[in-house]
Amino acid sequence: MTEEAAGHGPAGPQAAPGAWRFPTVFRPDRLSIGLVMPMTEAIVRTPDPARQFAHAALADRLGFAALWVRDVPLNAPGYPDPVGHLDPWVHLGALAALTTRIALVTGAIVSPLRHPLHVAKGAMSADVVSRGRLILGLGSGDRPLEFAAFEQGYAERARHFRRDWERIAAALKRPSRILFEGGDAQEEFEMRPGPTYGSVPMLTVGSAQQTLEWIARNADGWVTYHRPLEVQRGRYTLWRNAVDRVAAGQVRSFSSAFNLRLDEDPGAPPEAIALGYRLGRKALIAMLEQHRDMGVHHVMFNLTETGRPVDQVLEELGRDVLPLFHRD
Repeated sequence: MTEEAAGHGPAGPQAAPGAWRFPTVFRPDRLSIGLVMPMTEAIVRTPDPARQFAHAALADRLGFAALWVRDVPLNAPGYPDPVGHLDPWVHLGALAALTTRIALVTGAIVSPLRHPLHVAKGAMSADVVSRGRLILGLGSGDRPLEFAAFEQGYAERARHFRRDWERIAAALKRPSRILFEGGDAQEEFEMRPGPTYGSVPMLTVGSAQQTLEWIARNADGWVTYHRPLEVQRGRYTLWRNAVDRVAAGQVRSFSSAFNLRLDEDPGAPPEAIALGYRLGRKALIAMLEQHRDMGVHHVMFNLTETGRPVDQVLEELGRDVLPLFHRD
């Protein structure tokens, strides 16, 4: 695969300011479809990595736009997500080796729990080994006990997120810059191999305790969570207004995630579930068309309780849904 084919090489981020740097995922007036790892028939505390990698390789072959990995270092009985997630950098490295085309996205690295230079190094490395397929999503975190375990201040996470963002972004831009607290690092410090495929796109996942204006000014896009259609339409309007105020004329993407239970009956009507829907593919297609017409650029499906074999769900989506949206 050439750098240009990845959408993130010399023909990508080095183009005019505001250019869509990852056209397979974000394109004006188009909707792309991605998947959240892991993918399981039922909630599994410790998913089998071999099965997950097989699902990822199938998603790559079928033409899904992106695979999203999460940053969940610790689990606890009171957390809503019981799944034990792999370390995101190890996970990305394995996915990079097993796939060739699909974008790899973090959704999201909890930056206040990590040193920003370690985040930048991990992102840069993942981008290099995937040949320019990384999109870096950052979040502020929302689990107070996790912050306590890492001996970090939960109340300070908004300020730390802004500070860390600046340092990570400086390291991942071309040319790369290393910032100390309060200024530029000494000239001899470099982060190699450097942003080989151009600046790594950066997304804010959730609000990260920031205003929409801050996100629109600093991020390449905003990732939000599932809401009923009319509520999500209002969120998108707020986002577009923020972009117009602080980044007029520049491109900023809007992505949304939801839990999907794809019914075997193609005509099954929508039924609301937690953060998503159970429905057949006909209703799913209609819903995705509404999201596209609203202005959503990317939707990622969380398939952690499919109730059906995951490969069967992926095959149906790849055969009957993706071709309607992933068109040139």
